[in-house]
Amino acid sequence: MIFETHAHYDDEKFAEDREEILADLPKRGISPVINVGASIESTRTTLKIAEQHDFVYAAVGVHPSDIDGLNEETFAWLAEQTKHQKTVAIGEIGLDYYWDKEAEVQERQRYWFKRQLELARREMLPVIIHSRDAAEDTMDILQEFHRMTKRDDSDVTSRTGLANDTSEQGYCWDETPGVIHCYSYSLEMAHEFIKMGYYIGVGGVVTFKNAKKLVRTVEEIPMERILLETDCPYMAPEPHRGTRNDSRNIPYVIEKIAQIKGIDPKVVEETARENAFRLFTKAV
Repeated sequence: MIFETHAHYDDEKFAEDREEILADLPKRGISPVINVGASIESTRTTLKIAEQHDFVYAAVGVHPSDIDGLNEETFAWLAEQTKHQKTVAIGEIGLDYYWDKEAEVQERQRYWFKRQLELARREMLPVIIHSRDAAEDTMDILQEFHRMTKRDDSDVTSRTGLANDTSEQGYCWDETPGVIHCYSYSLEMAHEFIKMGYYIGVGGVVTFKNAKKLVRTVEEIPMERILLETDCPYMAPEPHRGTRNDSRNIPYVIEKIAQIKGIDPKVVEETARENAFRLFTKAV
């Protein structure tokens, strides 16, 4: 079975056949599916979809390009949704300087990125990170955040003798904090993210002819650090590039990863599934 770690079935592009597609996924060997919120409104819809389908789980969060919908009131509501029984992650959160180039907007992105990271750490939920044209700031924020949380854990341990790093599911945030979604940076940076415990999300882009950096990254990093995703309805793989994407296209991604790494596609599927369950411990 394929574990789809990043979909947007709440998107209006699925308005006409959403239920038909979702009903077909388990029949095609695709389950579980994580539907990922990108705004306050899409998080509401994501939770409804997760409630209606046993195999669909929710990530709650606000994308950097949708931070206009965030204030203290809506952030408090978002924090409440981390308690929902189908919530397995916080995302997608992060930085996007491709669309938003104004210094003031980028500063607000950094502020809400940090607030959502703090929320994830407090609630012991993994994060799904979006980062586009913002490599340096993303890395700086994550490295500083992880330094701070390790200091916090050391303080707790020294005072109480107990490490403040596990949830009821045995999940350890500092060891496996999340995934860098739709990875697009260098191999060297991928190694730095992996050192902090992050997984690398790989989707349809790996099949594109111009995806040389990503192909090199997939070739060099361990299969044990890769998650499968679509970002549907976006990023359809070859041979369907330019059309609406959905989770039934993941086998194309699996085949490409297997080709790059010289391993059996079944190994890719099974290892990525194990990785996903290791990260998203509430998806049972």
